[in-house]
Amino acid sequence: MSVAYSQTITDADIKAYAGLSGDHNPVHVDREYAEQSRFGKRIAHGLMSAGFFSALFGTRLPGPGCVYVSQSLNFLRPVYIDDTVVAEVCVTAVDLQKRRVSFDTLCKVNGKKVITGCAQIYIP
Repeated sequence: MSVAYSQTITDADIKAYAGLSGDHNPVHVDREYAEQSRFGKRIAHGLMSAGFFSALFGTRLPGPGCVYVSQSLNFLRPVYIDDTVVAEVCVTAVDLQKRRVSFDTLCKVNGKKVITGCAQIYIP
């Protein structure tokens, strides 16, 4: 079983995330600084894209009431303003006794992996 969610990252998203998280790293919020970085322009916060996994878990699979137990993340490529991120989660194991579901997690932009990882979710 798997589900996906997609969202296009905007300047407003990055500014809002910086405000909520307190992460005002200039590579995210300062155009001039970011242009001099290895990325050449501003990038989105990695955890913003990873947060799309939580949206899937809490609304679609397994669904309302579930909570994170763990999540590993590997950041492979940057996400830029106007990139459309596709987050996918796929069930890899179910432990009914412990009420936990394990998942592979993946974010892609233009078919290229930007984040990979694994998650374990508690189901009520």
